[in-house]
This record gives sequence, C-alpha cells and structure tokens, in this order.
Amino acid sequence: MRAEIIAVGSELLLGQITNTNARFISNQLAEIGVDVYYHTVVGDNADRLLDSIRIAEKRAELIIFSGGLGPTKDDLTKETIAKHLGINLVLDNHAIVYIEDFFKRMDRKMTENNKKQALVLEGCTVLENKHGMAPGMLLSKESHSYMLLPGPPKEMEPMFQFEAKPLLPKLLLDENVIMSHVIRFYGIGEAELETEVQDLLDNQTNPTLAPLASDGEVTLRLTAKSKSEDEAWKKIEELQAEILNRVGKFVYGYNNDSLASKLREILIENNLTISAAESMTAGLFQSELAAVPGMGEALVGGMITYTEDVKIKQLGVDANIIEKYSVVSSQCAEQMALCVKEKFQTDIGVGITGAAGPDGHGGQPAGTIWIGIALGDSKPLTYKLNLSGLRNTNRIRTVKFTIYYLIRLLREQKLVEI
Repeated sequence: MRAEIIAVGSELLLGQITNTNARFISNQLAEIGVDVYYHTVVGDNADRLLDSIRIAEKRAELIIFSGGLGPTKDDLTKETIAKHLGINLVLDNHAIVYIEDFFKRMDRKMTENNKKQALVLEGCTVLENKHGMAPGMLLSKESHSYMLLPGPPKEMEPMFQFEAKPLLPKLLLDENVIMSHVIRFYGIGEAELETEVQDLLDNQTNPTLAPLASDGEVTLRLTAKSKSEDEAWKKIEELQAEILNRVGKFVYGYNNDSLASKLREILIENNLTISAAESMTAGLFQSELAAVPGMGEALVGGMITYTEDVKIKQLGVDANIIEKYSVVSSQCAEQMALCVKEKFQTDIGVGITGAAGPDGHGGQPAGTIWIGIALGDSKPLTYKLNLSGLRNTNRIRTVKFTIYYLIRLLREQKLVEI
C-alpha cells in the first residue's frame, strides 16, 4: 500500500509551526510496511485542498489528512472531502456529548460552531479523540481510503497510534506479520555507519534496512515480514547480530530509548547515584536527565560552576590545577568530577568544562570540551571533544556525548549489555 500525507493549515506554510505530524505518521507507517512517497502541505483553501486530494488519489491508495477539523470557518478538511466524495456530514452522538460535557466541566459557554467538530463523514469509522474534541475518521470508498486526523500533535499522535493504526492491517489485505525494530547509535556519523553496513544495505531483501540521522544520533530500522512474529523476529535478530558485530560499540539502545532514558535505566538497575558539576553547559546536563520521569531515584544534585572563583571556592577545585592547566583541561574536568562526587556523596561524579564558542576560553579554541567521569573508587576518566558549530549546538552535543560516554563506561564495567 502507498500512502500520502496531506497536512492542512496556512500556519504551516507561513512557517509559524513545524510539520512534525508528517514525520510521526511516516515513522508509524514504516513499521507496518506502508510506503509514503509524498508529503503535501496545503493552506486553508478549499480549492487548493481539492486539487491536492485529486493529485494524491493518482499516486496513493491511503490518503491521510492532519488538521482542519476544528470549529472555525477555515477548518474545512472534512467539508472538502465530503463534497469531493459526494457524501454527507452527520452528527456523531458520542462526540457531541463529549464536547458538551467538556464545556460543562470547564464552566464555559459552548458556542454553536463547536458543534461542527462533532460532524463526521457518513459511513466512516469514527476515531475517538481522548485528548481533544474533534474526532478522527477513516473511510474507504472504491479504491481509496481516507483518514482524517486532528492537527495538534498531542491529539493526533495518540489517536493515530491507538485508534487508527490498529485498523490499517485490514486495509493491507496481507496475512503476513510485519515487525520493525530500531537500533540507536551515538558517537558515529551517518556516513561512517553507512560505510560499515553498505553491503547489507545494497543486498537487503527481507528484512529491509533503513538508516536515519537526527539530532546527532543515527538509527537503523530493521523491518521484517513473515507468517508469524517469531519468524519475523528471527530474521531481525540474524541481521542485528551482524550489525552489532561491526558497529556494536556505538549502540546505546533500541526502539523508543533515548540517551537519557537509557542512562536512567542503567543507573536504577544498578542502584547508582549521580551528581554533576557543570561549567559551559550551565545545568543543561542535569536538565536533560531530569526530563526523564523517575530520574530522581538516581540524580542527587549538582552545581553550576561557571567561573573560576566558584570552581575553586564553592566546588573545591585546586587553584593550582587551574593556574597550571587552565579551566579547559582534562585535569580541571577530572577535579570537578571528583569534587562533586565527594560533595554530594554519589557513586558517580561528572565534570563538564570547555569553550562553547564563538570565542576561545582558558587558552583553548572554541569547541574544545573536556568531560570528566569519576566512577566509584576508580581513577577518573576524561574525554575530549573538538566540536565545530554554534554555541548552543556545542552545548547540546556536549550533554549528549556525556550521557553516551557514561553509558559506554558502565557497559565496559559489565553493568549493562548491548
């Protein structure tokens, strides 16, 4: 099956918001073997939307719309589709009751145009919106299927994943099971990774193999088709084993893992606590960890030691170390890690110092970063980064590298396996 995604909304064309919906839907469709060849963005204009629908019908069997289901006059997605297909819009009783109850709970007056959100395409399967008011729809007519989803990601994503996606296998008319598995890498570039697995990419059949780079990370998606989940997973495991044999040292997790969530998992499983002293990242490392639910079981606290004076007087770094080696040095990062570990009485101490840019710092050029990690009673390890980029990009990359080095170090300590 081929699919096309049509995002509706003039705000997308004006650059006021980013079309993250298309990325999410494409990712979800890839997991079940639906090919997406085109993304279309069209403004709040019925004629142009109608043109987009006619074009999409020539090159896709499944057309997915996001946006344009709201209560205002410029929300015209379902009206345009109904007119195009020659069908009526009817009131969905469940949706209208839900909308009325919402306004009662909020003690707000419901305006007449809000009822518009409860209108659905006659004969469609209604997709419940548990995070908003406008229901979604799935309608098949002749050789095409039309799926309508709300625009706000907080409504669209759960609706697609839990209401719409389970209905799609019936449209595929395929008895085979399709299974997808993602391997997540850090510390290796997309080009280098692709080079290492180029022959696997060139000779792929079943499973298929697709690389993707995003935010400094690289992923490989393995997708297998078979008569059963066990058979499909066996195909994936065989290919994964070969990939890990070649580039396993750069793997940090799988599927929905993130660097921070994987680190939390390892720390908690091993009853480890962590603290950090941050200079150029100014708390960004701790903030990234704290964004993961449950991190409080491992993250004890830390310090922002932005100046030399604070490093020395508050954290306890030896002034002679800074004078001899500068604040941007492996020796300073090591001391920061040891001092914060001692001050907060944690199993792991992290020290981050460097020149984020655009100017150099501590006698070192912009992009020079040192990361210190003190683990248990072992001698602290330090890692040097030579980054090039904008100031805040360097800060974010430093945080991700720090988490990656922690995961790798703990794996080397046999506290975690691939």
